[in-house]
Order: sequence, then structure tokens, then C-alpha cells
Amino acid sequence: MIPIMAWRNVWRSPTRSWVVISAIALGIWAALSLTGFATGMMKSYVNSAIENSVGHLQIHAPGFTEEYDLQKQLPPASELSTQLEALPQLQAYSMRTVVSGMASSSQGARGVMVKGVEPEQEAAVSAIEEKLVEGEFFPEMRGNAVLIGQELAEKLNLKLRSKMVLTFQGLDREITAAAFRVVGIFDTGNTPFDGGTVFVEREDLNRLIIAQADTTTVQSDLVYEAALLLNDVDQVDTVAALLETALPGQEVKTYREVSPDLELYESQIQNVSMIYLVVILLALVFGIINTMLMAVLERIKELGMLMAIGMNKLRVFSMIVLETILLGIVATPIGLLLGYLTINYVRENGINMSAYSEGMASYGLSQVIYFDVEPGVYTQMAVGVFLTAILAAIYPALKAIRLKPVDALHSF
Repeated sequence: MIPIMAWRNVWRSPTRSWVVISAIALGIWAALSLTGFATGMMKSYVNSAIENSVGHLQIHAPGFTEEYDLQKQLPPASELSTQLEALPQLQAYSMRTVVSGMASSSQGARGVMVKGVEPEQEAAVSAIEEKLVEGEFFPEMRGNAVLIGQELAEKLNLKLRSKMVLTFQGLDREITAAAFRVVGIFDTGNTPFDGGTVFVEREDLNRLIIAQADTTTVQSDLVYEAALLLNDVDQVDTVAALLETALPGQEVKTYREVSPDLELYESQIQNVSMIYLVVILLALVFGIINTMLMAVLERIKELGMLMAIGMNKLRVFSMIVLETILLGIVATPIGLLLGYLTINYVRENGINMSAYSEGMASYGLSQVIYFDVEPGVYTQMAVGVFLTAILAAIYPALKAIRLKPVDALHSF
């Protein structure tokens, strides 16, 4: 009986009920859309870092990344390749020689990270080839070709086929300098990366590093970093454990360990959705309380009559709470559907943020943001609305049961 009465009471004032339903539905839609936008931005940053340089996993000699000491080498590239290719979870890998150096031209100098790569391997692991805005990805030519970021090109006034000098320390700890010709300019949308990273062929870099050193190191075997791309990002921890066993004494780090900021971004995705949900639902609480309080005050005589003929306070309380819950039950599917359709559309088409490209590039964010929401967020929204409806109904319901039947019947 109580549910039937509550349902009929909801539609006694259709306009007011639809206003509340619309407010709840729009609140859910806004919370989902904002969560999708924030999640999309975070994943854009994480994916950009993985695609451009970090990969899913990296292998280094212990302590190498602390000072980029060239004495701390990985096992020979030929041996390392054999072990990596035996991993079924592996999609691609790239052997790299990494040195910290200085890039200079007639216009100035900038500190850079010089990465010596095998073109075919690097193209399979990173998206640098796809990010080229000018030139080619290591065309066949004589040695000492270099790829630079657009930011560095602007700072040093370099163009395609310009010459630049890279200065770095060799294996003998002596300073080595060599001229390189720009064969390609890339733009990843990440200003710090584009201004501080250059790519050369590993063969060229190894030759220059070994040149003056009294060493028996084979040029093709010299490697300092292995970047791995897996078939599934969820396999990162499993593969890391396997490699730690297969390569004792070497450092195997996931992308979260290589760049701790990526782990921070990923960990905050759930927190962000909860913050948006709580803020918007708190705003809805006051709107629902106001509406339900009006509904109670308009029905003082009716409620007094119901209590006078024997309806106890618990049933009156339950009826008011159930009315509010029913409003939420009607509104929730509408809001979830609107949010789902919006997120799916923007997931496919994206939002062009090129008007803010300079600021976004400074933080390594893409100019196009694709919404994304974890499936669990939809459940959080539904549960949140249900709890909000109950919370918002408490005060109007308490107001109703405090009425004295005699006073209520003589009101108005």
C-alpha cells in the first residue's frame, strides 16, 4: 500500500517531479562527463609518455639512471635480445644507448638526453616516427643523422638538413663532440620532451662513445637501455617479475617506476570520479530537500488526516522517503544513459583543445582529449544517487512525522 501511495504522490505535481528528475539526471550526466574528461586527460598524459619514450618496461644496469654512467652497461645486445624474444607477452622492444649531453648550434646550446636507437626497433616501440612534422625517420644516408623536437629546433634555430653539434662524455670519461645533420623534426605535443630529447642511430653513438676508449667492447653489443612494449598493459607486473628472474642483477622497472608521476596520475583516476560525484550529489541534496519539504508542507492536512485514521509515524516516514527514492529511480537511468552516450561519442571523436595547445603541451597533454570512464563509475553513480535520495528525504520526513494530527487538520 505504501509504495502505491508514494508513486501516486510523486505524480500529483508532475511539473515539480520532472524538475527534480531533470536536476538529478543532469547532475549524473555532469558528474560522468567531468569524470570522463579528467580520466581522458590523465590517460592522455600516461599514454603519451608510454608511446613516446618510456614503453611499458625498461631494463638498465643497476644505478645507471642515477648519473647515466657509461661504465654501467647491460649484457651484450645479442644476448639480451635472445632472452627478450622468448617472452610471449612481448610485442616489441628497442635497444638504446642513452647519454646526457649538450646540443648546440650557432644560436646557442641546450642540455639534452641523447638516445641512440635502432630505427626499426624504435619505430615498433615508440610513436616518434608518427610524430614527425618534417623530414624522414632515419633515411638511408651516411652516418650522424639526428631527429630533434620542434621545441629544440625553434630554440636553436635549426631546420631540416641543418647541422648541429652534440657533446657528451665517452667511455674513457673524456668529452666527445660530433656534428650531426637534422633529418627529421618531431612534435609529440610534450614541450619538455621535445625540447630535451634527441634521437640518433645507436651505431653512430656507440662508435663515438668507444672511439677513444681503450676497450674490447664490441660496438654492436654496447647497450644501456632496453624499452619493452607488451601486448597487454595489465601484464606489466607479471613480465617484470619474469625478467627479474631471467636477468639477475639488472634493474627491471615498470613505466610507473620509471616515471612515478604516471603512477600518480593513474592512482588519482578513481579519486577524481569520487570527488566529482560527491560535489554534484551534495548540491543535489539541497535541491531535493527543498522540493520534498514543499511537498510535505502542501500536504499538512492530508498527512494529519492519515495519522488521525491510524497511519503510524513509521509508515508516514517511509512514504516520504520512498517518494524521494522513486524520483531517484526514475532519474538515474536517464542520467546514466545521457552520460554513457556522451562519453561514447567523445571517446570516438574527441574534444579538440587546440585553442589551449601551448599550455597543454607544457604538461605533456594531447591537444585532443578522448573521454574515458571506468565501468565501476556507473555503479558508483547509481549507488550515490540512491544514498543521496535517502539522505535528502530524512529532514522532510522528520518534519512530516512531527505533525500533530489535530493541528494539521485545522491548518489553512
